[in-house]
Amino acid sequence: MDNSSISHPSEGRDNLGLGLGLRHCHADQILAGESSVSWFEVISENYLDSGGKSKYVLDQIAERYPIVCHGVSMSIGSTAPIDFGYLGKLKDLAKRVQPKWISDHLCWTGVMGINSHDLLPLPLNETTLKHVANRVSIIQDFLERPIVLENPSTYLSFKHSTLDEPAFLKQLVQETGCRLLLDVNNVFVTAYNNGADPNEYLDQFPFEYVQQMHLAGHEDCGTHIIDTHDQPVRDEVWDLYRRCWEKTGGVATCLEWDGNIPSLSECEAELYKARSYQDSERAEPLKRKRRKSAVSSEPISTPISFILPDVMESISNEAS
Repeated sequence: MDNSSISHPSEGRDNLGLGLGLRHCHADQILAGESSVSWFEVISENYLDSGGKSKYVLDQIAERYPIVCHGVSMSIGSTAPIDFGYLGKLKDLAKRVQPKWISDHLCWTGVMGINSHDLLPLPLNETTLKHVANRVSIIQDFLERPIVLENPSTYLSFKHSTLDEPAFLKQLVQETGCRLLLDVNNVFVTAYNNGADPNEYLDQFPFEYVQQMHLAGHEDCGTHIIDTHDQPVRDEVWDLYRRCWEKTGGVATCLEWDGNIPSLSECEAELYKARSYQDSERAEPLKRKRRKSAVSSEPISTPISFILPDVMESISNEAS
């Protein structure tokens, strides 16, 4: 795909309004017309090989609402070969439900045929940028559309990182024509865990390339925060969202809720809190003390065995 096809940062934006992550427990109510949201975001992997009721539900919802496909398996930063089998299924899904866009994460998810089932961080430097940009271009050519990449939540930093994430993402967009999904909760989680200021992160963020935003809840463990998507959005994240809404000029916003999922009406009530942060006067940026990283006082270069010991043991056994 020629990245010149998007000639201006704001070109191609489609503000769908307020949307909700589609969860199976709400499907019957949605099909019965009991939802008032503007659009739904679906987890791509849930529908790549599904038939029966799951396929029927998605097809029915896609006929009535705009759909966005959000994936967790593209593994855009991996050194493993690009999985064209996965991409072929994703392309077929897109032909069927006609999503407004397809998104995934700036991360890697596995090596040597092992799927970690987690969104693992990358060292951010020129070498990684070149590697990721090449893979993004190949994937976009295959899918015949720009993809949208999300800033992940992270719990550590790398010795080999020479670029901050906003600068990395900006260069990636400029080289490939992809778009960005700004996860506001992930901004707060990453900043907290790494002893940084989320507002300083946003000071540098390329808002002009943002296609969509995410909101979600997290678990505060005291010394660190885990991006759990299992509770309401925290006040600090709402404050950041207010600023992001103003900086983007308003883009499609989705609430994710993946654990301890409440009723559809409760999810929608939480989502609609966003309206007050879109309409009210801009608040003062959140001020909080910097903290030491909960993971380490120094950046570390090989953290994966610390994050995922079970996965690393599996990889070692596979290799032997």
